[in-house]
Amino acid sequence: MSEPRIRSALRPGDLGAIAAHHGRLYGAEFGVDASFEGHVAAAVGTAAKRGFPSERERIRIVELDGKHAGSVALTDDGDGSAALRWFVLDAALRGAGLGRRLLGELLAAAEKEHFERVSLETFSELEAAAHLYREHGFELLWEETAPRWGRERITYQHYELELGASSERRRGAGGAHGRVGPGARAR
Repeated sequence: MSEPRIRSALRPGDLGAIAAHHGRLYGAEFGVDASFEGHVAAAVGTAAKRGFPSERERIRIVELDGKHAGSVALTDDGDGSAALRWFVLDAALRGAGLGRRLLGELLAAAEKEHFERVSLETFSELEAAAHLYREHGFELLWEETAPRWGRERITYQHYELELGASSERRRGAGGAHGRVGPGARAR
């Protein structure tokens, strides 16, 4: 296998590839239906309509052998908040530290751009990703188990990272245990 190539500039077709990649990968690995790809495509489309990426935002497109193999983005959600979005890597690229490196780059960019917090949404079956997020100081704020994306049950989760105070925690042993909000179920 060749080395992955990481780009930080969008090209025509990249945003569609992000949505399609999510649909294929999560469909195969987690049994979600096409409505999940629609969920991702809606978020990608909203960002594209407002001119993503702005000067404060970041994108990383991962290519392997000339094909889309992953992505991660930092979007400006206003009021000092950023969101980590569209974080996905092909199975062949997982476990070698690439995801950790990309996450670190985007969190460093969020601090450089003076965001106060970074949020992300995921689901509970992505255990390796959740470990990585907690290692970097993200805390689980809420989760909700319900029918979603063609499955009887999926536990959707919202994590947040307060920047500034959490920088030291990310450099250390990392990982606070999540707080869980009203109406949510603790794991």
